[in-house]
Amino acid sequence: MPAGRRRYTRPVTLRWLLICALALIPAHFTHAETGEDAWLRYAPLSGENARQLYGSLPGKVVNLSRDPLSQSAAREIARGLAGMLGKSIEHGSFSANEDAIVLGTEDEIRRAFPKLAIKNPGSEGFWLKTVRQQGHNRWIISGSDGRGILYGAFAFLSRIARQESVATLDELQAPYVPLRWVNQWDNLDGSIERGYAGRSIFFDQGRVRSDLTRASEYARLLSSVGINGCVVNNVNASPRMLADDFLPQLARIAEAFRPWGVRLSISVDLSSPKVVGGLDTFDPLDPRVTAWWKKKADQIYQAVPDFGGFLVKADSEGRSGPSSYGRTPADAANLLARALKPHGGVVFYRAFVYNHHLDWRDFKADRARAAYDIFHPLDGKFDDNVIVQIKYGPIDFQVREPVSPLFGGLRKTNEAIELQITQEYTGQQRHLCFLPPMWKETLDFDLRLNGASAPVKNIVAGRTFHRPLGGFAGVSNVGLDANWLGHPLAMANLYGFGRLAWNPSQSAPSIAEEWTRLSFGNDPLVVRTISAMQLASWHIYESYTGPLGAGTLTDILGPHYGPGIESSERNGWGQWHRADHKGIGMDRTVATGTGFIGQYPPAVQQLYEPVGKCPDELLLFMHHVPYTHVLHSGKTVIQHIYDSHYQGAEEAAHLVDEWKLLKGRVDDERYAEVLNRLEYQSGHATVWRDAVCDWFFRISGIPDERGRVGHHPNRVEAEAMQLEGYKPVKVTPWETASGGEAVACERAEGCAASFTFPARSGAYDLSVQYFDQNNGVSQYRLRVNGRLLDAWAGDDHLPSDAMNGHTSTRHTIQLDLRQGDVVSIEGRPDKGEPAPLDYVEYHLLP
Repeated sequence: MPAGRRRYTRPVTLRWLLICALALIPAHFTHAETGEDAWLRYAPLSGENARQLYGSLPGKVVNLSRDPLSQSAAREIARGLAGMLGKSIEHGSFSANEDAIVLGTEDEIRRAFPKLAIKNPGSEGFWLKTVRQQGHNRWIISGSDGRGILYGAFAFLSRIARQESVATLDELQAPYVPLRWVNQWDNLDGSIERGYAGRSIFFDQGRVRSDLTRASEYARLLSSVGINGCVVNNVNASPRMLADDFLPQLARIAEAFRPWGVRLSISVDLSSPKVVGGLDTFDPLDPRVTAWWKKKADQIYQAVPDFGGFLVKADSEGRSGPSSYGRTPADAANLLARALKPHGGVVFYRAFVYNHHLDWRDFKADRARAAYDIFHPLDGKFDDNVIVQIKYGPIDFQVREPVSPLFGGLRKTNEAIELQITQEYTGQQRHLCFLPPMWKETLDFDLRLNGASAPVKNIVAGRTFHRPLGGFAGVSNVGLDANWLGHPLAMANLYGFGRLAWNPSQSAPSIAEEWTRLSFGNDPLVVRTISAMQLASWHIYESYTGPLGAGTLTDILGPHYGPGIESSERNGWGQWHRADHKGIGMDRTVATGTGFIGQYPPAVQQLYEPVGKCPDELLLFMHHVPYTHVLHSGKTVIQHIYDSHYQGAEEAAHLVDEWKLLKGRVDDERYAEVLNRLEYQSGHATVWRDAVCDWFFRISGIPDERGRVGHHPNRVEAEAMQLEGYKPVKVTPWETASGGEAVACERAEGCAASFTFPARSGAYDLSVQYFDQNNGVSQYRLRVNGRLLDAWAGDDHLPSDAMNGHTSTRHTIQLDLRQGDVVSIEGRPDKGEPAPLDYVEYHLLP
């Protein structure tokens, strides 16, 4: 049984009554859904409301355009109306004597409706208009081009799926930014760096997959939310992407994308002229290198005429770059830009450039300064088809970071914001964490340049500095899992990215509601519950992981998943939180610290520099303070750490209860999968809570005012049980096991750990905390007084082969216990996994 799933063992009579009671609940959904259709389910709409809203929609689609994307739009409308309304759609020519849905460009609609005042939607925009002429109704979907028509068709269908009226449409929309791309970190061997939903949909065993149906469906999903470009390979790029014999394979991906208006782009390795080109250099100012890139760009566009461009990671985390020859990022970016410019291509050059061998002993060293220090002096030196791609914060996709000051430091350079859809530092799709609220805080943040308003969303759109280009880049990393991102609720992040890239002024609550209606239907309870869960989830995750801007406090030297508080200290990576026995936080002030705050415009400096004005949620990012420092909330820093982690774990458990309200109202398969993941999250939130609280208690010596930290009256440590074959072992890091220890079994025949139940008799949740490593599948059995009540396998796929915060998980059973019962857990090891146990915890049921 997967980790986190509950088992229920009650007396037969009570269990039978429970089953009978559940049988009386109306089952709105009994079928299963995998999530493969995502928000394009086009599920049947029924009821009087749907008949009133859409009964008059015609069964004919007229496509006035010959653009292939308009043809995709016409087919999509037929598919959507057939699914939602059961209509059989006819495709035909325009007639003045019948109702129809009419598609066309602005000029084509003008010719068909000469008396209609036509609105210009702008580049890639669309106009939805309902008109009645000569006794007939027409629903017009007009676009500036084929992409606009296609985007309009998806918007029209979305309205219907959400049961909104289309009777009196007059809606004009255009994208806020011209370049709206997703980045996939896929490797040619089929793996995905920071991917948590299966293998690559593009590559396998060094080649492009023979079947690209999944890639085509991905492009359709991207198009439906207005995304117009996709980088298909890892930023840590293989030079083989540019090999002559590989280009025809890339052309096949472009062909799968093309019907949906998504342009293929690739990440490139700047050393490619040397590695695959046979040159003895990749110096960006060497004429031979210039000629090589020009020839390579010509080859690419011959194979892929609508190729989008290059994404570059260089001089970062061991990647080759222009610094090898004393050159700058502008030199390298312009080299590529000039090769692409004759074909209309662009270069996204990542500002994620920093030294990961910093001296941690130097309290003036600061990774957060790197992007501004490197790129600000180059402002105005980048060509007009170069876009500097800037992570939203100055570190690395943490659960809470301030806005990167570089957004305000490039007034003569095109900029794009890089957001991470895949949850590298926010739970890796095992934890629910809806990210649009975080992104909205960044996009709406006002940098106040020269005393004038300058929200980040306007800067990256090119509006503040009147730049020709601007963009959004989202690191998505979908995989072959049926539901694309692993967690059935995680696709809300991909949907939310697309919606914000199209319109960054849209609110997070409206995005959550839209996605829920499209993905789970319009049942009011379902919409309210899932929307509320999504909107609460980021703050819940932040509460039990990284407090007050200190960073996520995860294991940065490992998979970036479970707790590892000290992993960020005493190394060169620069994600320090500088916690010691007196205090915590990075001093980034101008007065006494690294000077990072000085990279912001004066108005923002005035917000962050004085410790008394700095917002609590970023205090430890900007200041080093004692644990006794009093926050604006009135709590001390240390008490906030304790309280927030206990509150976050409680709220994570409450998510389980919220989801259970929807049993019978969503399909069985997704209901079970989400429940399993939420129960796992609830258990892992407790691991995080205990690890962080115990670590700070030990280092500070300051007790929790409420007496919770270090006190677990309902917990029995495995090493304190009666052990048969099991042996106590130290766990590293110590804070990821209760008491710093666990027990491990080295006997092939298995081991057992037993204890006498000490509490009063009653019905209990009994949770077995154990470690589910990825190097074996241990078997567990639970007995009470010798009677076998439960059995499960440690068969999850958690990201470590050791006992630590990545693999700590729990199995919960509900059962009746009497004081004095002997509870025994038997473990049988497998391969490198020693059936490890941490503790057992019990809670009396109400």
